[in-house]
Amino acid sequence: MITLYTFGPALGLPDPSPFVTKAEVLLKMSGLAYRCDSGGFRHAPKGKLPYVDDDGTVVADSTFIRWHLERTHGIDFDRGLDERARAVAWAVEKMLEDNLYWAIVRDRWMVDANFERGPASFFAAIPWPLRPLVVKMIRRQVRRSLHGQGMGRHRPEEVAALATRCIDATARILGDGPYLMGSEPCGADATVFAFVSGALCPVFDTPSRAAAESHQNLVDYVARMNARYYPVSP
Repeated sequence: MITLYTFGPALGLPDPSPFVTKAEVLLKMSGLAYRCDSGGFRHAPKGKLPYVDDDGTVVADSTFIRWHLERTHGIDFDRGLDERARAVAWAVEKMLEDNLYWAIVRDRWMVDANFERGPASFFAAIPWPLRPLVVKMIRRQVRRSLHGQGMGRHRPEEVAALATRCIDATARILGDGPYLMGSEPCGADATVFAFVSGALCPVFDTPSRAAAESHQNLVDYVARMNARYYPVSP
């Protein structure tokens, strides 16, 4: 059985990391048996989650997990799509992962009010005398990452403009369809769901949330994906 290493459900989301959610939805799409383990962060081969252990083969990074599932288990997440549609789906994934992601990180971690509503809870298990020091250190690391990537060099209104452009583009590509590229989910839907549901998270007051809420097709899409892959138990 495949083991997926996660942070675990939080903030009303399947996982606070959209990359973990993406990997889990891909596993759900695949139909392969898997289990989640939220205790593997210290052993993450690249220092990040998610990663999987597939009968002794360890694969880190959500995209490489997808490629592993396709190569090893003969799954084509984009079956039915022509070459152009596959290219568009890939471009949407990278737009969300390499641009919108950093706007979401900035708004959750660098805006004090949002940090207190969300990420601050991740440090609850640390004893009080150490907690403020650890929080300060981790937020400093996040700030450096944002600066190195480039998003942290922008003014708040510029970050908001970039996030809004990403979300607007996603909404236009989705259009009136039930899923990103047609009548059935493709591999990119795992990414779109993960990032749009993260943007819509009601815990945070962010420009990306406002942008996503302005598109009813995205709100309906997240509800549709939740019903399909995370149905509520009766």
